Amino acid sequence: MVTISLVGFIIGACIFLFTLIAMKKTGKFYLAPIVTFLIAMFTVLYGLFKVRGFEGMGFGIIGAGILIAAIVGTSLLPFTQGLKKSEFNKVDKSILFIVPVLIFAIIGWTITLDKGYWINEEGVIVAGKDTSSYYEVSTISEGMKQIHIQLGEKYEGKHLEVKDVKTIGNTEITVKVVDKGNAKEGLPFIKIGLEKIVEPLVVQTTDGEIVNSK
Repeated sequence: MVTISLVGFIIGACIFLFTLIAMKKTGKFYLAPIVTFLIAMFTVLYGLFKVRGFEGMGFGIIGAGILIAAIVGTSLLPFTQGLKKSEFNKVDKSILFIVPVLIFAIIGWTITLDKGYWINEEGVIVAGKDTSSYYEVSTISEGMKQIHIQLGEKYEGKHLEVKDVKTIGNTEITVKVVDKGNAKEGLPFIKIGLEKIVEPLVVQTTDGEIVNSK
C-alpha cells in the first residue's frame, strides 16, 4: 500500500511540475494545483465507481497519492514567485518532454508489479485425519477467488512459497517447498488470493507433483 501511494505521489508531482512549466507562456501558474487535484479526484472516482473491488482500491490509493502531491505543491506555490510569464527555454522544453515519458514509465512499471495474486495466509497446520495433498477453491470478496493449498505428511515441517502464477490462458499455480530449518511441526499450507480463475486450473509443485482438488 505504501508503494502504491508513493507511486501516486510521484505521478502527482510530475503532473504538477508539467502543468506549472506548461503555464509559463500564459502565467496562469495557479492551474498547476487545480489540474493535479482534478486528476486525483478523477482517479479516485474511476476506481470507486468504474473499476471497483480490489483493483478499484488500488486506483483509490494512487489517487490519494496524487492528491497529497497537489496539496504539497500548493503549499510550495508561494516559493515559485520567481517564475514569470515568458517563452520556454531549453530547460523548460526538456522538462515538458521528460515528464510525460517518466509518467508513462512509472505507470508501465506499476502494471508489471501487478502479479494478479496475493498471499492471504501461509504457515503450517497440525495434521488431522486427512494428511494427503490437496487444494480447495473458495470465493471471497467482490467475487474474487482464494485457493487453499495444503501438502501431505511427507512434507511435514516444510513451508510453501509461491513460485509462479500463470494468468494468461488457463490458470496455473506453481508452489515451491522450502526448508526453513527451524520450521514448526505440521503440514505446510498457503492461501492465495486471485482476481479470477480460468479453467482448467492446474496446481503443482516445482518438483512436478500435481496437487489435486479436495
